[in-house]
Amino acid sequence: MWTDERVDLLKRLWTEGLSASQIASKLGEVTRNAVIGKVHRLGLSGRGTPSRTQHARPRTKTRQAPTSGKITQFPTLGATALQVQPEAVPEAPPAPQPQPIRQVYSSSNEGVNILQLSDKTCRWPVGEPGTDSFHFCGCAPKSGLPYCDKHARIAYQPLQDRRRIKARGAA
Repeated sequence: MWTDERVDLLKRLWTEGLSASQIASKLGEVTRNAVIGKVHRLGLSGRGTPSRTQHARPRTKTRQAPTSGKITQFPTLGATALQVQPEAVPEAPPAPQPQPIRQVYSSSNEGVNILQLSDKTCRWPVGEPGTDSFHFCGCAPKSGLPYCDKHARIAYQPLQDRRRIKARGAA
């Protein structure tokens, strides 16, 4: 299969820069993989300029997404009847700024420390933990909740308000 004439032709075609597929078609009765294997066994590493790089291919321009507005889909190329018209998504209004926590003081009670807490006292913390003035509200809690009526209104938001705030933040 690999005669001296065929090996010489393989070496010449390889140094001319032909690909293994091109050499296989010129030699006939051998595959591209057989050519590659023989080239490696012969130790032919140096090659001339490959024939396929004689003519440089023009570079294609890469498409860049538009920077203004949000597009739900990229426009299609080709027939204009099937082309998707992008919808601009309106910018969301800025999220409302968080309000500082309101301190609610009860004049009827001076507060309780952690050792005095029970299921019959409001557990709302008042002040900075670790300081001498830190305490818990201590008023009578609302039925089934750990906080008094005033602190329960701060701690628990109605479901409708949470959905409305979430919708503003997600839009």
